[in-house]
Amino acid sequence: MSNWLESLTAIMAQPSAGDAILISVAQVEGSGPREPGAKMVVTSLAQFDTIGGGHLEHRAIEIAREMLLEDTASIGAQRRLQRFPLGPALGQCCGGVVHLAFDRIDAQALDYLNYLQGRLRSGQDSWRLLSLDTAAVPTLCDHNGVRLHGPGKLPSLPLLSSVNGAMVLQDTLGQRWLLDSCLAPRPQLFLFGAGHVGAAIVKALADLPCRVVWVDEREELFPVLQPANVLIEITDVPEAVVKTAPAGSSFLVMTHNHALDQRLSELVLKRDDVAWFGLIGSKSKRMQFEHRLHERGISEERLADMICPIGVPGIIGKQPAVIAASVTAQLLQVWEQIASAALLAQDAAKKQQRNTQQLSENLFET
Repeated sequence: MSNWLESLTAIMAQPSAGDAILISVAQVEGSGPREPGAKMVVTSLAQFDTIGGGHLEHRAIEIAREMLLEDTASIGAQRRLQRFPLGPALGQCCGGVVHLAFDRIDAQALDYLNYLQGRLRSGQDSWRLLSLDTAAVPTLCDHNGVRLHGPGKLPSLPLLSSVNGAMVLQDTLGQRWLLDSCLAPRPQLFLFGAGHVGAAIVKALADLPCRVVWVDEREELFPVLQPANVLIEITDVPEAVVKTAPAGSSFLVMTHNHALDQRLSELVLKRDDVAWFGLIGSKSKRMQFEHRLHERGISEERLADMICPIGVPGIIGKQPAVIAASVTAQLLQVWEQIASAALLAQDAAKKQQRNTQQLSENLFET
């Protein structure tokens, strides 16, 4: 999910943890290596995540470590907003201008970090509001601008649901604020089966922007430590998980039991709100399942939506890690297509809203 957040939370949970600097891309003019909202964490000895690499990142790390050496009483050692012309100042070919926000984090922030991480893991969006001119603790808000955590003094906020990334605001007193969206990953996969291939797929998805519900009745098969984006569901009735999964979910069925695979497949295909459905197996397994599911009332049209065999065409390796890489690439293709379609629909809705507003204004003037 959020490598920067997981890393920062783990660092601050250590008894002897030193301070760290959270670097955020606050604003991009023209072309830049990463988008607004991208982040990385820098300590005196290590760094986590990335704001794009290259000279910009190298210089940002230098500044962060200089801040860590400064007296914490200085606001410059706590917060900074710095402008980087990529071409003239850093010799990077992107040619744009990137504004980076630097925020010093200490162990007192652990409660706030855990709270934010909990919301993301449960699929809840948050917006982080950071004062760039004071050392005040950041405030977390929900999509309505309601304060969830942190200080109550807030500037006037835009419609938060329209903020995807980061932006710099200025209040009526001239103070600067970083408004930073911390959005839960939209793709959600329900993975049925804790065998070797299932475990390999979970491992492959661990650092990707998605949430995984991993389902099996055999508790002993699940590893002790799980990636932060994985929720374990140990149940004797996995069929109930299919029925209660939210709309727009993806499903991947690969249990140890063909009869269970068939029952789960039938339930998935009876839904009309599934983003993607994959079933592990060969072409012969697909033919058998198509015949049986058709007899149980599943239409040819819905059966065509069942991906079996799974994985990117042309990759034929049967090792669990190979299958996992292939299926992960396939899922990323599907999820990015869905995200692109959603953005196009959002842009079309905004355009329609502007046209309607303009028409209303013209009629009023007339």
